[in-house]
Amino acid sequence: MQYEEIVRELESSSNPEDVAGMGRFGINPQKVFGVRMPVLKQIARKTGKDHLLAQELWGAGYQETMILACMIEDPEAVTKEQMDNWAFEFDTWAVCDQCCMKLFHKTPFAYKKVFEWSLREEMFVKRAAFTLIAVLAVHDKKAPDTNFEQFFPIIIRESTDNRIYVKKAVNWALRQIGKRNLNLNKKAIELAEEILKIDSKSAKWIAKDAIRELKSDKIQARLSNKKNRV
Repeated sequence: MQYEEIVRELESSSNPEDVAGMGRFGINPQKVFGVRMPVLKQIARKTGKDHLLAQELWGAGYQETMILACMIEDPEAVTKEQMDNWAFEFDTWAVCDQCCMKLFHKTPFAYKKVFEWSLREEMFVKRAAFTLIAVLAVHDKKAPDTNFEQFFPIIIRESTDNRIYVKKAVNWALRQIGKRNLNLNKKAIELAEEILKIDSKSAKWIAKDAIRELKSDKIQARLSNKKNRV
């Protein structure tokens, strides 16, 4: 599919009710077509990987075109500079998260960008750092535990950021690390208990929520069964 075809399909699939409701989720309705993810997946499958088209779609600046760009971009064609340029243009949590889930974690620069972006003050760039941790914890199946233990200091450091889109991502990262295996579960709980001692509302929320899930019977049973199958 070409750029013009994709835009026409987005326009024809637009849902005005979805556009109107997106403001409640912190999304600027002026830059949204109101097209749901199943439709975007269909378009991406028809389009296939296309680096130049991805650049064009990203440049259009609509939520759906930016998400589609992440879906059809070739991870092998992505540079560190492109990752920065795109991350600095994140203006919604949806684009941030989809970009990390569909593209950024597949690049060889993902781990390095976690550390770099965690130091940035832009809300969605910092969110991207912790979203990447969460996504890597799920998808980088063969990574050693040390790959995730190295993130503990930045999780502690940024746990006091009370911006909702940041603290939720920090919490997400901590929980996903703790759900990889029993060893990381134990260490993530210990980390959460350390964070709980910090005099910060966001830190206490992050810690309590993580401890509740990571200590739950459901997670403990799943991780025990996983260990027994190895």
